[in-house]
Amino acid sequence: MQYPEWIWHNGSIKRWADATTHVMSHALHYGSSVFEGIRTYDTPNGPIIFRLNDHNQRLFASAKIYDMAIPYSLAQINAACHEVIKANGNTTDYLRPVAYRGLGGFGLSADTPTDVAVATWKMGQYLGPSVLEEGIDACVSSWQRFAPNTIPAGAKAGGNYLSGQLVAREARRLGFGEGIALASTGLLSEGAGENLFLVFNGALHTTPVSAALLNGLTRNTIITLARDVGIEVVERDLPREYLYLCDELFMCGTAAEITPIRSVDGRQVGAGRRGPVTERIQELFFGLFNGKTQDKHGWLEAVK
Repeated sequence: MQYPEWIWHNGSIKRWADATTHVMSHALHYGSSVFEGIRTYDTPNGPIIFRLNDHNQRLFASAKIYDMAIPYSLAQINAACHEVIKANGNTTDYLRPVAYRGLGGFGLSADTPTDVAVATWKMGQYLGPSVLEEGIDACVSSWQRFAPNTIPAGAKAGGNYLSGQLVAREARRLGFGEGIALASTGLLSEGAGENLFLVFNGALHTTPVSAALLNGLTRNTIITLARDVGIEVVERDLPREYLYLCDELFMCGTAAEITPIRSVDGRQVGAGRRGPVTERIQELFFGLFNGKTQDKHGWLEAVK
């Protein structure tokens, strides 16, 4: 991987190689970090950051759940995102703000300092070239999501993604593009790092936040855009077999954007290719960046 030259770390821009942390930092041993993934896009009006404030508000919410004090304000983290983009001369990249418990003790409840960094790098299509049109083959993982009141799925925390790693690595080992996880109830949860949408008779059906999933901002964007144009959206519990019976299926996230799923567990989904509702949702979503979809909700922030 080609790393960028500059990173924002603990209040200032520094060279990528100089943004170091100690090997005995709390986060390295206990997974005590919270983070965000944010996309930047080129538009007819110049480069923008997509839903910057919403993402970083969630960063602070995740930190609150884990009783982690971030030593910077929301405005300072937002400004750091702009600063690191400018330092690297980037316009169509991926941003990663992360706050983590650093060096300062060895117990689970140790009062360590909180370190903060914001990085940016070239992402491209997360699940591979051409997947936005051609789709991927997915499988239901043998690994389930955590049960309620064990780990808070509503926090975007580093430790939570150990679950996603198991799901994703199993899928790759078996030759699939991505894995899908069930909740502890046996009902659908989400992908390794993406939310799910199933299409039945032109309506979008998605699993609720109670299904051990992260309430993704891309998920929220899709629900909002769909309802804006009169597409019905239903949030409900969904059994595994509905993956095989739906007309269309796609997963979404900041990295994955909107990726069609053409088969699950070797069973063809719908026509085995991107369907018309999925394509319409992609048009609405990417239309925010090419000017075809009005930014009625104030999601686009110009890079400063």
